[in-house]
Amino acid sequence: MSGGSPVVGSFAVADYVVFALMLVISAAVGVYYAWTGRGQGSATDFLMGGRSLTAVPVSLSLSASFMSALSVLASPAEVYRYGASFGLIGISYVIMVLVTSEVFLPVFYKLAITSTYEYLELRFNRVTRLLGTVLFIVQTILYTGIVIYVPALALNQVTGMDLWGAVISTGVVCTFYCTMGGLKAVVWTDVFQVCIMLAGFLCVIIRSVVIQGGVASIMSDSHHGGRLNFWDFDVNPLRRHTFWTLTIGGTFIWVSIYGINQAQVQRYVSCKSITHARLALYLNLIGLWSILLCSVFAGLCLYSVYKNCDPWTTGQVSAVDQLMPYLVMDILRDYPGLPGLFVAAAYSGSLSTVSSSINALAAVTVEDLIRPHTEMTEKRLSYISKGLSLMYGALCIGMAGLASLMGGVLQAAVTIFGIIGGPLLGLFTLGILCPFANSTGALTGLVSGLGLSLWVGIGAQIYPPPPEMSRPLVLNTEGCNFTTIDRLNWTSTALPTEASVITTILLQNVDDRPVLADNWYSLSYLYFSPIGTITAITVGVIVSLLSGGMKQKLESRLTLMKEDMVSYYLFKFFKEIAMRRTGKLDFTKTGEKRFGSTNPAFCDVELDLTKSSVAT
Repeated sequence: MSGGSPVVGSFAVADYVVFALMLVISAAVGVYYAWTGRGQGSATDFLMGGRSLTAVPVSLSLSASFMSALSVLASPAEVYRYGASFGLIGISYVIMVLVTSEVFLPVFYKLAITSTYEYLELRFNRVTRLLGTVLFIVQTILYTGIVIYVPALALNQVTGMDLWGAVISTGVVCTFYCTMGGLKAVVWTDVFQVCIMLAGFLCVIIRSVVIQGGVASIMSDSHHGGRLNFWDFDVNPLRRHTFWTLTIGGTFIWVSIYGINQAQVQRYVSCKSITHARLALYLNLIGLWSILLCSVFAGLCLYSVYKNCDPWTTGQVSAVDQLMPYLVMDILRDYPGLPGLFVAAAYSGSLSTVSSSINALAAVTVEDLIRPHTEMTEKRLSYISKGLSLMYGALCIGMAGLASLMGGVLQAAVTIFGIIGGPLLGLFTLGILCPFANSTGALTGLVSGLGLSLWVGIGAQIYPPPPEMSRPLVLNTEGCNFTTIDRLNWTSTALPTEASVITTILLQNVDDRPVLADNWYSLSYLYFSPIGTITAITVGVIVSLLSGGMKQKLESRLTLMKEDMVSYYLFKFFKEIAMRRTGKLDFTKTGEKRFGSTNPAFCDVELDLTKSSVAT
C-alpha cells in the first residue's frame, strides 16, 4: 500500500448506486415535508419547524451542522500532518455546551425569536441589528463556499468527475430540499447524513486496522512518528496547536457557533420546550465526540498506512485535503460500494452544513431585512423565504470558486469564524451579561473587535507564521518504489513542497518582513476569535460606562437572570442538602416562616427604654 504505484481512482457501479441513493433520500425528505406541510403557510412554520421539534433529532442535527466535510476530509489530514493534539478540541465542546445552555439558550428561548439578530434591536438599536445581520451573512456565505468545494474536490480525486460539475450538483440537491421542506427537512436529513458520515469513517477505519494488523500497530506507528502529541502545555500564543490554543481558542470559536450563530440557535429554539432544547445540546456532545474521535483515529490510520511513502510529498495528490479519498481508493477499491459510501459521507457532511446555512440565511433576511420594513402576509413571507433559499443556494455555489483559492480548508474555515464570529460573540455577551451596556458601547466594541481581528487575520494570510511555530511533523518517502521520477527524490525525508517553498521564501525575504510578522501576525489562528470577543467586550464596557450606561432602564427579559440558569437551582438544592447534613441552624427569615418566630428572650432587637416609651 505505502509504496505501490499511484492510485487511479475509478468508481464501480455499486459506488455510484450508494452515492446516488444518499442524494435521492436527502431530496425525498424535502419532498415529504413539502407535502405534509402544505397546509402550513407561515414563514415561522417554514423557518422554525413550527417550534415543535424534539431533542433527539435536533441534537443530531446540531452535531451534523458544523461537522461538515471538513471533519471527514480536513481533520484527518490535520492529524496526519500535525499530530493528534487536534483531538483536545473535544474539551472545548464540553465548555461550549455548558456556556450555551446556561447563558445564551435561556435568553433566546424565552424571547421566542426567529432571528438571533432580533435580540440586538430589542437590546440595543436597529443599526446594531443590521450590522450583526450583514456580518453573519458574509461569514456564512464564505464558509459555505468552502464546505461545498471540499467534497467536490474529493469526488474529483477519486472518480475523475468534473470538479465544477460536482460543486453544482452538491448545491442543487441541497438547495432543492431546503426550498421544498424548510427547517424540518433540514433537521431530518441531518439525522440521516450524520449516520452516513459515521458509516463512511468506520469503513475506512476498520479496513485500515485489518491491513495494519490491529489498533495496537496503528498506535505504535503513530507514537514512533510523533503523532500522539497530546500534552503540549507550551503557553506561547504563537504556537499553532497546544493544549491552551485548542481548549481556550476552541471554546471561543465553538461558543460563537453554538451560542449565537443563527444556524444553531434556530435549531434549539425550534424545540417544543426549553427542556428539550437543553437536552438536545447535551446529547449533541455525544455526536460531536463520536465524529471527532473517528476523524482523529482516521488521521492516525492515514499516517500508519503511508508512514514510509507520503502521497503528498511524492505528488500523487495535489493538496493535503485529498489524502483521505486517496486512502479510500487505495485500500477499498476491491470492495465495490465502500468508496461510494465514503464519498457519500463527505457529501453528507457538506449537505448538512450547506442546508443549515441556506435556511439560516433565509431566516435572517426575512426577519431582519424584510419583515420590519414591509407589511406582508405570512403566506407571502413563506414564498419569499423559499425564493431566498433558492437565491442563497446559487450564491453559495458561486462562492465555492473562492474556496479553491484559500489553501488549507480547515484553517481557512476556522479563520473565518474567528475573525467575524469573535466580535459578534462579544456583542451578544455584552447585551446578555452587562445590563449597563448601551448601543454606543455595543457598536464601538463590535467595530473595534472586528478591526483588530481583521488586522491580525489578514496579516497572517500575507505573512504566514514560520514553520517553527506551526511545527508540521516529518513525512517520509523512503519506502516508495515508483518507477517514475518526475523530478522528485523518492528517498528524501523533506517536508512537502508547499512547506519547503514557504520556508525558502521566509529565509530569502526575512529582511522584508515587518516587525509584527514574527509575533502579532504569527499568532495561532485559534486565538483570532478570543481577540475579537475580548476586545469587543472590553471596549463596549468602557464606552458604555463613559456614555451613561448605568442610567438606562432595561427589561429583565433581555438579560440573563439567575432564575434562568439550571446551575442556580442545582446550587440551591445541594446547599440545602449540605445544611441538613451538617445540622446547621437557620436563623434567617425563611427559617422563621418555617418554624415560627424566634424566642423574644433571645431576640437580638434592643428594647426601647427611653422616657417617651415608658408609661406614666
